[in-house]
Amino acid sequence: MKRRLWVDANVIIRFLVGSPPELAEQARALMGRAERGEVVLVVTDVVLAEVFWVLRSFYGHPVRQVAGVLRDFLLAPGIRSASGRRLLTALELAAAHGVDIADALLAVEASQAGEPVCSLDQGFKKLPVVLEGPG
Repeated sequence: MKRRLWVDANVIIRFLVGSPPELAEQARALMGRAERGEVVLVVTDVVLAEVFWVLRSFYGHPVRQVAGVLRDFLLAPGIRSASGRRLLTALELAAAHGVDIADALLAVEASQAGEPVCSLDQGFKKLPVVLEGPG
């Protein structure tokens, strides 16, 4: 069995943005090891949500672009989602409906459980989930 490393958001961000150069080079080297099959990099929902948020808020990239880049990242050789297909489904929803990844993840989890989401955020009306207000 290949060695598994649970990768943190800062490594993914440095790989994707390419800066600062010395940290980006370390991240690229790790991604190269994953691509060559030397290690498997495991990405959790929380880490992906943090990367999504940083790319949107700090770097100012549009939702659809971030969702597409992260989808491609998760499908790359040597990368595995800790939650299976759930992350990819959430990224697809975020891109299709222009919603934040945290909302998309919540919608996917609630939908898979066959239960509604309780939120004041009307953006959930765009998503394939039953929405209930708290009142």
